[in-house]
Amino acid sequence: MVLVDARNPLNIGAAARAMSNFGFSRLRVVNPYDVAFQGARSAVGAAPVLASAEEYKTVAEAVADCSLVVGTTAIGHRDLQHSIQRLEAGAPVIRAHIASGNCALLFGSEKFGLSNEDMSHCHWLMHIPTRDEHTSMNLGQAVAVCLYELSRDPKALAKPGKGIAASAAEAERITETLLIALRASGYPKLNSSQSFQSAVRRLVRRLRLQQGDAEFLLGMLRQMVWKLSKNEESED
Repeated sequence: MVLVDARNPLNIGAAARAMSNFGFSRLRVVNPYDVAFQGARSAVGAAPVLASAEEYKTVAEAVADCSLVVGTTAIGHRDLQHSIQRLEAGAPVIRAHIASGNCALLFGSEKFGLSNEDMSHCHWLMHIPTRDEHTSMNLGQAVAVCLYELSRDPKALAKPGKGIAASAAEAERITETLLIALRASGYPKLNSSQSFQSAVRRLVRRLRLQQGDAEFLLGMLRQMVWKLSKNEESED
């Protein structure tokens, strides 16, 4: 479980308590409000989870060793650029993946949820079906509902797929190298914008590369970057 920009100690504590209830032990927090994070460590029944919680400055660092990254969203009126699964449909996919690789489930801040930049690190998004008049849920409650769905039927664990999926760190290296190549080629003129970088990151993650394919693609991109740099040197 990855909590991004959490601000309320009660919500952090409730999320950790839910993890303890359903047998999940690895909590990661990204840029939390320090006072809230330290205060949450006293949550009843969640002490072991919070004591071992890992703190990161960025989402990229928090999900680097994960080969599946799923963001949660209330949808609302946002123009989302990812495919979206309802919780009951997404849970089996996550259960199948964790049989062979690490998966990160991201939850955003209580007030704003996940930002577009946060979501660009996700392979797809998942939402809890609620009534239209009140789509958002309390952070701790949302974590509990998701974990219940993931753990309620252990016999339903799907068989892992063939091959090993590329990790988020490998996907990010491909993204960064591709952006370098694009900048060197001059395409497009506005390729330094945050929205363009996020679009490239989403594209790479939609490829769902296997580990071997990711290494192969990264090697090709690095060769292109090297060649482009040599061309620039010869022109100078």
